[in-house]
Amino acid sequence: MDVFVYDSRLGIKVPQFETPFEELPLSERARIIEVWEDIRGTIPTRVMELEQVIVSKLLELGEENNFEQSCRINSDIAELASIVNDLHIWYRVSAEVSEGKRHS
Repeated sequence: MDVFVYDSRLGIKVPQFETPFEELPLSERARIIEVWEDIRGTIPTRVMELEQVIVSKLLELGEENNFEQSCRINSDIAELASIVNDLHIWYRVSAEVSEGKRHS
């Protein structure tokens, strides 16, 4: 389905509408909702994977004595936390709420 584009940062496909959702034929909207619900169902697993990486980075940070390396690790943790936050936002998006809206 052309509506969904892979977001490499998030690790999932997200909707990207060229035509407003409400202007699409009912059958296409129903199919989009069905596909989105399947994608949406993968988000908790993706979040858990990222949280495991965060825990690993936190352990690494606790052992790191080099300030510059500590800053890099902390930056990695912040980026991972940002991705988790964005995934939580997408998880809360249902087709009825997001009709035609695009999140980035």
